[in-house]
Amino acid sequence: MAGKRDNPEEIVLKLRQVEVLQGQGRSIADAVRQIGVTQPTYYRWRKEYGGMSRDQLKRLKELETENTRLRRAVSDLTLDKVILTEAARGNF
Repeated sequence: MAGKRDNPEEIVLKLRQVEVLQGQGRSIADAVRQIGVTQPTYYRWRKEYGGMSRDQLKRLKELETENTRLRRAVSDLTLDKVILTEAARGNF
């Protein structure tokens, strides 16, 4: 059974909730259980999103979108170059 996927904003909020619960003296296991995720998920989230603010998260999304767009442009240009190179050789 597939679970609900949290968006990055929700993940950052849940990571902050765990920090608050730990500050109140709870163990990581109890805090993670209270936010409704498993410990491996918590540690994966903390590795990826730990310490980020909402502004940083928004900037990360923008950079990922731009990176995807640029990769697509480079791949298109590379394909065009290969086609033109083969056409110039007469191997078509």
